[in-house]
Amino acid sequence: MPLIRVPKKQHEYKNRFSFHSLALLPQRNAMQKLGNYITGKWIDGDGNGQLLYNAVTGKPIASATTNGLDFESILQYARQKGNPALRKMTFQERGRMLRALALHLLNKKDIFYNISYQSGATKIDSWIDIEGGIGNLFSNASLRRKLPDDPFCLDGDHVSLSKQNSFMGHHILVPKEGVAIHINAYNFPVWGMLEKIAVNLLAGMPAVVKPATVTSYLTEAVVKEIIASGILPEGALQLICGSAGNILDFVNSQDVVTFTGSASTGLKLKSHAAILGESVPFNMEADSLNCIVLGDDVAPGKPEWDIFIKEVKKEMTVKAGQKCTAIRRIFVPENKMEDVWKAIATELDKTTIGNPLNEKVRMGSMAGLTQREEVRSQVQKLLASSKIIYGSLDSVNVIDADAKEGAFLSPLLLLNDKPFAAEESHNVEAFGPVSTIMPYKNMDEAIELSKKGKGSLCSSIVTDDPSLAKQYVLGAASHHGRILVLNNDCAKESTGHGSPLPLLVHGGPGRAGGGEEMGGLRGIKHYLQRTAIQGSPTMITAISNVYQPHAKGYSDGRHPFKKYFEELVIGDQIVTEKRLITSADIDSFADLSGDHFYAHLTATDFAGTMFEQQVAHGYFIMSAAAGLFVDSYEKNPVLLNYGIDELRFTKPVYPGMSIYIRFSCKEKTAQELKEQNPDIVMPKGADIPKGIVKWYVEIFDELDEAVGVGTILTMVEMKSKL
Repeated sequence: MPLIRVPKKQHEYKNRFSFHSLALLPQRNAMQKLGNYITGKWIDGDGNGQLLYNAVTGKPIASATTNGLDFESILQYARQKGNPALRKMTFQERGRMLRALALHLLNKKDIFYNISYQSGATKIDSWIDIEGGIGNLFSNASLRRKLPDDPFCLDGDHVSLSKQNSFMGHHILVPKEGVAIHINAYNFPVWGMLEKIAVNLLAGMPAVVKPATVTSYLTEAVVKEIIASGILPEGALQLICGSAGNILDFVNSQDVVTFTGSASTGLKLKSHAAILGESVPFNMEADSLNCIVLGDDVAPGKPEWDIFIKEVKKEMTVKAGQKCTAIRRIFVPENKMEDVWKAIATELDKTTIGNPLNEKVRMGSMAGLTQREEVRSQVQKLLASSKIIYGSLDSVNVIDADAKEGAFLSPLLLLNDKPFAAEESHNVEAFGPVSTIMPYKNMDEAIELSKKGKGSLCSSIVTDDPSLAKQYVLGAASHHGRILVLNNDCAKESTGHGSPLPLLVHGGPGRAGGGEEMGGLRGIKHYLQRTAIQGSPTMITAISNVYQPHAKGYSDGRHPFKKYFEELVIGDQIVTEKRLITSADIDSFADLSGDHFYAHLTATDFAGTMFEQQVAHGYFIMSAAAGLFVDSYEKNPVLLNYGIDELRFTKPVYPGMSIYIRFSCKEKTAQELKEQNPDIVMPKGADIPKGIVKWYVEIFDELDEAVGVGTILTMVEMKSKL
């Protein structure tokens, strides 16, 4: 999963923490039964449950069971308790809630590191999982700045449905009234939960999280801290550690189900009678035979050569290859095959394997013995048409650990020299430190080989040739959810092949499940209902809290610029006096701006042009408009103007024409004050309570025909602190 960027201070905090010191921290009591947080309390399941083991030592550390739980009541509690509380909150409030939660978990991260190593995770593995997951909360929290201070939002542009502009349509997004059920994988017990709940919570929907049982002890630890913080409304998050039981029997059409795991399990869940009967949205991330391509332009000695080798090695060894995005297939020009695999082998030789608490170790164990045996079984299938050219199925040298007791496995590099004839490499996923190298003759072949995986989460190409990059992207994009084009220009700052990011879509077609997660604002829509609304512009304005073109405006006699943020209402409006536009005005603006485009000059022969005569600059018209609507004679609550959106000039303005302005308050979004930081010099005015106000500006000529339209953004002072 991903490597999420976190704020600088978080990096500094991480670097001060010694992973080796985990051995000194208190450990979980042996054989403790994991709790289930449901219906507002921690509850143990019935019976002994499934034993969970330390992946490094093989010793049991806890048990988990959901036997005896009432899954119907769990879902009802989320719908009746958590959902109404979240739905009442605005996007701004939900975003601030996520940020507070992220800060809280960041302060508790040492607790999670102390537990994480038991899953076989190294320091960097744990950092990706723990701080990457927390980074996801931060990223989604920041999306609040793109959303209104309302529980709902509009989607897309308005649609005029009548000639006289009295009837229109729009789309509105409102939170669903159900619950998100997240059935997660074992490889990222923190990230897997946080990247999903960050989105549903921002959308205003509660969640029930069912982590993979084998590593659920880490998820439980995080949820304990979340619940203890009191940051989330009651019912917003529930946790079940163990079997999902019959929970899907009780889903309804307002719910959303997500699944990360094997395609076979996902298909069973997706075809559940209640899922089909209730038309429940089901988002799946499943098997993925991700690939990387070495461009034919890359040869030993070029920086891209080393980049490619290190990227393959990293994807094979980080998390012991237990990543849904890890490289499973390596495509290399046939004349470079031996050089490439020998270079990869050399890098793998440098990888120390063993106890993740040992600072010399760079690759830990599999999550458990069961997972290791599953990988071995899948490799045996691959060996029907491939051979091992690096590593061993049966032995591995480890540091500070017992290779027989722990779930350790050697990195395995396989060779399939007939990739078009031997299909196993394109059909069998060994979910561990296993990759297969295969030759191609030309880029068309590389593209075809990439498609033989029948859909993946991600693919990469390492090349410095733009034509090769374009050919691959356009040829392969239909079969991959994400494509990384890697060269020396971006390598140092690249997040790498296997790093999904919260603001980009994560998912893939076909075998990969066909789902989508994250994706910034796009991801939130999975948990919102998109509904078309129709009515008069004035009615749609009242419903949406966003001024619509041709809606009725309001005026109480005060200029809107004299009003504080709280005093402004959507639809506050002024209609200005008229201003005559002269040829001298146009000439003066041309001289002042330096814009002497031919259409603005009186001496121009306008035959064969789009204009009848000298025409006013669009930006002059906008400037003249500002002179008409701006009340600038004394200080007022408007702090500054910081931009114009969607500015359009719809009709030429010639000398002798007059213009006037209709100026309407379009949308308001409150801003919270930035937190004071002694290490950062705050800009002047940062301590002033304020909000963002958008104004809809319509420019008309003397015939009442629109000559321009745009949206102006201003900062407006509040009377009181948010």
